[in-house]
Amino acid sequence: MKKSLWMGPSALLFMLTSQAALAADAGAVAPQYKWLTFAVFGAIIAMTMFVTYRAAKQTHSATDFYAAGRSVSGIQNGWAIAGDYLSAASFLGIAGLISLYGYDGFMYSVGWLVAYITVLLIIAEPCRNIGKYTLGDILAFRNNPKAAKIVAAISTVTVSTFYLTAQMVGGGVLVKTLIGIEYEVSVIVVGILMLTYVVFGGMKATTWVQIIKAILLVTASILLVLLTWGQYGFSLPGFLQAAVDNPDIQKQVAKLIGDAATNMTPAELGQRFLEPGLYLKNPIDQISLGLALVLGTAGMPHILMRFFTVPTAQDARKSVIWAMAIIGGFYVLTLFLGLGAAMNVTAAKISAFDPGGNMAAPLLAQYVGGGADSMLGNLFLAFVAAVAFATIVAVVAGLVLASASAMSHDLYVGVFRGESASSQEQITAARVATGIVGALAIYVGIAAKGQNVAHLVALAFAVAASSNLPAVFLTLYWKKTNTWGIVAGMLVGAGTAILLVLLSPNMTYPLAKVADAKKVLDGTPAAAAVEASPAQGGFMCELFASANCKKAVKAAAEAPAKPGAREKLAKAEGELATITDETAKAAKEKEIAGLKTTISKAEADLKKFEGQTVSMMGLEKPWFQLKNPGLISIPLGFLVTILLSLITRDRRSEEMWDELYVRQNTGIGAEAAHAH
Repeated sequence: MKKSLWMGPSALLFMLTSQAALAADAGAVAPQYKWLTFAVFGAIIAMTMFVTYRAAKQTHSATDFYAAGRSVSGIQNGWAIAGDYLSAASFLGIAGLISLYGYDGFMYSVGWLVAYITVLLIIAEPCRNIGKYTLGDILAFRNNPKAAKIVAAISTVTVSTFYLTAQMVGGGVLVKTLIGIEYEVSVIVVGILMLTYVVFGGMKATTWVQIIKAILLVTASILLVLLTWGQYGFSLPGFLQAAVDNPDIQKQVAKLIGDAATNMTPAELGQRFLEPGLYLKNPIDQISLGLALVLGTAGMPHILMRFFTVPTAQDARKSVIWAMAIIGGFYVLTLFLGLGAAMNVTAAKISAFDPGGNMAAPLLAQYVGGGADSMLGNLFLAFVAAVAFATIVAVVAGLVLASASAMSHDLYVGVFRGESASSQEQITAARVATGIVGALAIYVGIAAKGQNVAHLVALAFAVAASSNLPAVFLTLYWKKTNTWGIVAGMLVGAGTAILLVLLSPNMTYPLAKVADAKKVLDGTPAAAAVEASPAQGGFMCELFASANCKKAVKAAAEAPAKPGAREKLAKAEGELATITDETAKAAKEKEIAGLKTTISKAEADLKKFEGQTVSMMGLEKPWFQLKNPGLISIPLGFLVTILLSLITRDRRSEEMWDELYVRQNTGIGAEAAHAH
């Protein structure tokens, strides 16, 4: 019976993959080399399935399922944390953002690296000492257990849903782009693999899958950087100067800044790629994003769970130090991956495969291996992409395990059963919850098609920093914190972050989309000269839209009319009829094909938003001006927790403070490792 259950997901995965492959469209890999991709993917999947099979035979109790029996060493947990943390956003999203926008993409790397200082100093050791399996266990230690676990479960599922969306999108885009399997089927494949790891192997399988994935990811990245950087003699100044002098990068910058590029030299355009402002144009938005990235890690439920897998608090500290070293080294590599892709693959080609830039690293691997027509290039592409795929599945497994643990351990066992469920009953509840969360992850991944994964992950971190971090930090370090403060702070922090996102430029505004589409199709009329005028309204106008607010206007000379894509197409088709040179004719035909694609997309937008005037929140334009809500929602989460704790009383929270203080600092009474 157990064997048939084990073979079910594997057989279904094979069936889906085989059927999808038969109907696959053209992907990044040439048809004659697709067998390489299937072989590499299959080898890595087989390796992780074997690990899951071994782990399943050792998973007998709730402690085994949720915390790997607390038998993971500090070094192993450090690699597992790196595997859990280095997500699709890190490998695909950040490399893509750097390849398209230069310096601004690297800001994500800096934020996520600095974040682990917070984890090391204030989170790792205390959480290991007072927790058991979940975020809810940490909060329930001195607060009302049922109330704390309910709100912790809500927050965990919310944060994980944002993060899961990013990973599922990354997996779908990767597989579709590589071998042409439909996006929706790709997401289902990721979901089935993830469910297999978690349902059968629990935390032990998830841990070893993450370790394997981290080793493969670091190895692939180092190899890719060596082949890319080696072209420039391993000279950092030489590499950066090559980026400045690269005509494709200069062309990309000119495209991004528009009219401002008119009076800039090629060298100035290249230098602009290494300066801030091409993607993160608002300094206040950058601060808000930085707060979310740096503080959000300490509130991510799947990261907090990792500290319950080690036997002692010393191992928890050791695991963070190892994780910082691995993660820090990897994030330095993303600079070379992104700039290497920008120079060698080009932003235009990367965007053609995926507008969000998520295929930059795999396409760079194909280039350094010899190109799209070489066997070595396609082998390297397949290996890097398979590692990225393993990255996505491993992170998704950790997220699903965190969500399922919140639903089964916090809600079912802690709230509905009053901590009276047997170990086997807890495992059954966890596996059922895993199936529910897995189905939700697949649905959300399909619904979120077309989003950039790094952007979505930043939103998840904002919610974690606004809801979970204030609750955990103040529970651990402030004596007056109580249940009412925790509950109110978490709900207000998470609710504010989500609401501000819904009112921000991240949403779709039909009037703006229609205006942009008309501009693309018909061009812009001549514009009169504009005099400079100062901003009006103060700092609050940088955050919220108001009738009293007025943005600063820069002086601009009179601008001539610009033709639209339709006029350009008519002109290009007329010129094509007069061209006799085959090379020039091919270039003009390529230009015409690009214009037709642009027109088709703009016309599709006009049709899609015809008759619509407001966003899903009923707004014609954004009310909240920042893309990331952290600047508002994080302080608000702390403030509400503090205020409610000061004006309310909770006897349990006060009485348990001394025990919590002793236990978090000494480890006396902490959960012990589980022996097999």
